[in-house]
Amino acid sequence: MLEPQAQSTPEGALEGATSDPTGNALLRGILITVAGGALWGLNGTVAKYLMDVYAVEPLWLACARELTACWLFLGAAWVRNRSRLTGVFRDRRSLASILAIALGAILFSQVAYLEAIDWTNSGTATVLQALSMPIVLILVCLHTPRLPRRREVAGLILAFSGTFLMATGGDPTHLALPPVGLFWGLLCAVSATILSILPARMMRKWGNFVVNGLAFLISGLILAAFYQPWNHMPALDALGWALVAFSIVFGTFGAYGLYLQGVKEVGSVRGSILSTSEPLVATITSVVLMGVSFSLPELVGMAFILVTVLLTA
Repeated sequence: MLEPQAQSTPEGALEGATSDPTGNALLRGILITVAGGALWGLNGTVAKYLMDVYAVEPLWLACARELTACWLFLGAAWVRNRSRLTGVFRDRRSLASILAIALGAILFSQVAYLEAIDWTNSGTATVLQALSMPIVLILVCLHTPRLPRRREVAGLILAFSGTFLMATGGDPTHLALPPVGLFWGLLCAVSATILSILPARMMRKWGNFVVNGLAFLISGLILAAFYQPWNHMPALDALGWALVAFSIVFGTFGAYGLYLQGVKEVGSVRGSILSTSEPLVATITSVVLMGVSFSLPELVGMAFILVTVLLTA
């Protein structure tokens, strides 16, 4: 899921729910969080379909998503708290920080994620993206400093083992994934790590919709200036445009809104665990809708990486 989201870290860098939900409130929060992750996973498969069937270039799709979804984020910010939206323009330091977020987090993550999907498939890309959790753990241990706990050590071992199985299919003499696909997949994990850390302070100050709306807009404009998407227009029919619209409205803004609300209700630790619905849905829909097949070692590797999320959350 390489969309803006509130991820927990091993040290609880982001606060949990304001109170511990129970009963129907807990069930509602769980369902909302899982739905957000599932939409992200489905969005990855939709992106892969657009690339394979309609020859949509990853950078074109990134431009289209950023330059349209940004207005949904900003519209939500205007409705929820317009004083924050107007106030951020009077704070030059905050605008400079949001520019850094646009370049270092949003642009990097969008391009890396879509390129990884293009070279592999949505299931593989989203599972490799989940390696951001052990990367965050390593950074926390270096920064604190402290040694990883036993379950965290187990998670790191599973993360490396899972990556090895996915990359080689269990045979170290050859790569089961295209080298470029593995490269972009690992960059997904790095970009997801940056995305979980870099925007946190600005989001606490100005709100998630304000920060991500502006970051999406800035990132989209910069990418468009260099890529010029109007020169790379794909030949889309009604279904193609409908899928692009789904990717923007439901797969980006809708998934983000649901996941963020769910994390608010159930807490960031539960949220990070429930976010494993994204790679699960991406993998299942890749098999069902795209006819992708995975070998047993690759599936075991995926399972290892998903368990890593549980151990390091």
